[in-house]
Amino acid sequence: MAPEMRGLTRRHLLAVLAAVPTLAAAQGKPIRLVVPYPPGGPLDLMARALADKVQPALGTIVVDNRAGAGGNLGADVVAKAAPDGLTIGIGAVATHAINPWLYRKMPYDALRDFTPITGLAQMPNVLVMNAERAAQLKISSVAHLVAYAKAHPGQLNYASGGNGSAGHLAGEMLKTQAGLFMVHIPYAGGNPAQLALLSGQVDLSFDNLATASANIRAGKLKALAVTSARRSNAMPELPTVAEAGAKLGLARFDIGTWVGLFGPAKLPADVTARLNKAFTEALATPEIQARWRTLMADSFATTPEQFARFVAAEHTRYQAVVKASGATID
Repeated sequence: MAPEMRGLTRRHLLAVLAAVPTLAAAQGKPIRLVVPYPPGGPLDLMARALADKVQPALGTIVVDNRAGAGGNLGADVVAKAAPDGLTIGIGAVATHAINPWLYRKMPYDALRDFTPITGLAQMPNVLVMNAERAAQLKISSVAHLVAYAKAHPGQLNYASGGNGSAGHLAGEMLKTQAGLFMVHIPYAGGNPAQLALLSGQVDLSFDNLATASANIRAGKLKALAVTSARRSNAMPELPTVAEAGAKLGLARFDIGTWVGLFGPAKLPADVTARLNKAFTEALATPEIQARWRTLMADSFATTPEQFARFVAAEHTRYQAVVKASGATID
């Protein structure tokens, strides 16, 4: 073998040997995936499905549920973790776009304290009415709803899972953009709000599509439109509020739930790239795509740079939305 080839081989061998301890150390420690919500919810189910799928590429993934303060407690665990790739977390529109403007005091900075890794899913909400009430008032479209609400100010009410929730903000956005007035009735969570709607205590709500879909198909709820900018793959027959209300001042209506993966600030670029590759490849698998369909979610794979731009834009956009709602939490 030529001397220059022997030198090249030695250099390659030394490089490989130098990398082995680091790789072994990384694989020897499990990665903690923090979910800032309780077990059993849509975000928790997504996290566990992804944790199983990325294990061949990343090693053991341990899901750690840290619920509380609207997701702020779990997000703060990620924000204050060491930037070594061993603690990452699920974030959402609430933790990174709504809560910073909703809570008077935040334990973290939603932009500076995190490294965006990739988007994971987008889940639209849906504007639904109690089916009997909709039939009684002859409301079968967004245009009918707006017309009735304008003709009868304050006579329609809508439920939400609480002040500052996505359902509350969607209602305030509809009122502001369409120039109408409805009464907001907050409940202590999404389930009580849905029960109130089904029993006829309230007229309408902006519910999660996955949560509402069974009652829509059973005829108990009348679906008028999805709240996202694009139609949902799960129910493509439903228009968006923006397209259904384009001539009613609602052409810019866009509010929904998105989910993404974050690490702490200053996560090394190579670690970010490795995590991004593992999770985006998992999102493309038939198993994860099928799982997302059961959750009425659309896949949302991005590069770290794309996701960072998206989060920053959402953070800015929701400042005006939360301000218009008047909601605050101490």
